[in-house]
Amino acid sequence: MKRILFICLGNICRSAAANGIMETFVEKAGLQNEVLIDSAGTYGGHAGELPDSRMRAAASARGYSLTHRSRKVREDDFFDFDMLIVMDDSNYENVARLAPERKYLNKVYRFVEFCRHHPQWSYVPDPYYEGREGFELVLDILEDGCTTLLEQIKKEGE
Repeated sequence: MKRILFICLGNICRSAAANGIMETFVEKAGLQNEVLIDSAGTYGGHAGELPDSRMRAAASARGYSLTHRSRKVREDDFFDFDMLIVMDDSNYENVARLAPERKYLNKVYRFVEFCRHHPQWSYVPDPYYEGREGFELVLDILEDGCTTLLEQIKKEGE
């Protein structure tokens, strides 16, 4: 089983949406018994909350249901997941500080490493303080990267 954890700051916009998108992609591919997906935030202030209502609305319009409850990333995640995929450099630095040993950093990836159609972005922007267009852009980027990630998982399973 491939275990993937998406990580952003509060786990209410970017990583929560990546979680929902990837779950949908995995289910449509019939791989739900082969891929485990979760998400977390480097900040725990939203723990237990649903994703931001604006992100839920934008995602719902595209057919994604975001029902994940926010949680804070923890050291055990390095043992429980194969891939910890962060949305920006600040997330990367915060997650790297949690690594129990340096060798676990090989599990940490930047989400944009999986993007093919958004090369101008070196990170997934946080839409929290943006308007509707910000949420739509983030969903575009997340769909791009999740598509590539799913293709990679399928190849590994062949």
